Parts: sequence; C-alpha cells; structure tokens
Amino acid sequence: MLRRERQGEGRVTIKDIARLADVSVSTVSRVLNDRPDVSEESRRRVRAVIAAHHYVPNNTARDLVRLSSDAIGLIVRGVQNPFYTDIIAAVETALDAAGYTMVMRQIGFTDDELAVGAMMQREKRLRGVIFLGGRLNYTPREVAQLNVPFVLCSYTNAFGMLDRATYSSVSIDDERAAFDAVSELLRNGHTRVAALIADRDGSTISALRFRGYRRALREHGIPLRGELVISAGDSFAIEDAYRAVAEGLRRCDDFTALFAIADDMAIGAMRALREHGRDIPADCSVIAIDGIAVSEYIHPMLTTLSQPREELGRRSVELLLANIEGRGAHRQLMLPTSFRPGASVRAI
Repeated sequence: MLRRERQGEGRVTIKDIARLADVSVSTVSRVLNDRPDVSEESRRRVRAVIAAHHYVPNNTARDLVRLSSDAIGLIVRGVQNPFYTDIIAAVETALDAAGYTMVMRQIGFTDDELAVGAMMQREKRLRGVIFLGGRLNYTPREVAQLNVPFVLCSYTNAFGMLDRATYSSVSIDDERAAFDAVSELLRNGHTRVAALIADRDGSTISALRFRGYRRALREHGIPLRGELVISAGDSFAIEDAYRAVAEGLRRCDDFTALFAIADDMAIGAMRALREHGRDIPADCSVIAIDGIAVSEYIHPMLTTLSQPREELGRRSVELLLANIEGRGAHRQLMLPTSFRPGASVRAI
C-alpha cells in the first residue's frame, strides 16, 4: 500500500493514486515496481501524481526483517547526456571497491528525481542515493521524502533553501568556469561575444553560467547586448543548440566569438556557424565548458574548460559513504576545471 498522512484528509491509498492518474490499480503497482509493461504516458501520469503529493511506499513487514542492504542508488537525470558516462563509471568503480552495489535508474529531464529516489529507497532498501544531474532549488520539505543520506553530483543547491549541514554535493563553480571561459575570449581581443545558453532566468546551471558570462563582460567594461544572447530553451541538446544558433544568426551575426555553456551545445552551434558561411576560428571563435570526449575529435577541436568527471564521481561516493558509515559530516565540494586548448579560438 502507498499512503501519506495529511491533516484533515485521512489516509490516501493506492486506489486514490490510480483515480487521480486515471489508470488501474495494477498499473500503479507496476509503475511502483518499475515494471517495463507500462506505457510511457501512463507511467508519466502516475509519477506526476506521486511527485505532486510526495507519496512514498510503506515498508512491509517483510522489508523490516530483511538483512541490511549494501545497495546505493544512482539516479541519472537526462538519459542521453554523454557528459555523465565517465562519472557513472567512476561511481560504480568506487562503490564496488568499498563493497557496495550500485543500483542505477535513468530518468527523463522533467522527472522528479527526489520522488524517484524516495521510491527506490524503500523498494530497493538503499543505504544512500547519489543524484547525477538535478534541480538546484530543493526545499527542506521536498528532501524530507528521503530517509537516507544523499549527495548531489555535478550540481549543488545554489538556488534552494537547504541547510548546508543537511546535504552533500560535489560540483564545479559554474559561474567561475563561465567567467574564465569568456575571459579567455576577451584576452584574445574579442569584444563582440555571443552567449549560447539554455535558460537565463531559472534556477539552473545555465543561469549560473550566464552570470559568469555577464560578470566577465562587466569586469572588462563591455556592455551586455541582448541580441547576442541566444537561448536554446530548456535544452542542452545538440540539435536544439543548432536550431537556436541558426535562428540567432538570422537576427544578428556581427559577433566574432561565441561562448556555449556546454560542449554539446557548442558542437551544434559550430555546424550552424559553418552553414551560415562562418569559418571557425577565422570568422568566429568558439569556447565551451565540460570537456566531453567527442569534443576532442570534431574539427576544429573544441577549446573548452574540462570538468574533472572521474573525480566528481569518486568524491561523491567518498562523501556518501563517510556519511552512511558515520565518518564525516555533510560537505559541499567545488572542484576546479582545467583549460583544454583546442583549435576553435584565435586572437584578433
């Protein structure tokens, strides 16, 4: 049974969830047990109801008498992000070396990772959870769904209201990385620098990196030009970046350099630039953040600030296990990026 105590509302059952999601009780059960024989639309509706009301499944008597689990959950938000590949491998290696088992779940960009983590915690008897990718604005009420330690990997609660003593995270300083990337373009003589972002106003990594772009311009005495800010919506995908830059070039094409908030987006931007007749870097320099492997093999090789992906994974495991085993308090670590020179930036 799935239930939640609510003042004045009594006990909510799995039947209520089925009714609210307009599915059968058996469908809700299959979603809760992560069964494959459920349509994506039905799965989405059930998860939406569960997320909206912060429902988690009860422990059964059988759960209570089981031996302690060695399972650690890894919840990956964004099923096709190549940036995560090395991090996932590092997490699995570190957990295996410490005698724990990794249980991974990939979720869509719009799924609620905290609700998924709460369900996995109960169903898989997790000792802890690592969230790889997620929102940057959690509230205490939301994380109260989790009754085990957790670590935010590749991001932190920059826009949220969590007490720093209640969670751990391992990330880079996204604003500083963007500042450093744009400053590299400015040192090479570029004053008309476009920014390719996903979202400038939300509580996202894109917003943090856009802050770094603005600060670099400000500290070099260059005014922000709104027409040079190109948004790909809420997506970091190559194809969305390509379309956004293609449209942006039709509006304004007098920039000599472009800063993309992620390597994937830079790759899409470079195709749009070439199709618009712009040579890279002769006509337009390009720089980004992440350092994914494929960006080393495109032409020209992308200049980027590389994240320490393996260290992000390894340090996340270290923090989580220290907390589980009572060897350390919560910490928020920020790891440095490293400049990887390529062939996509030139001085003017």
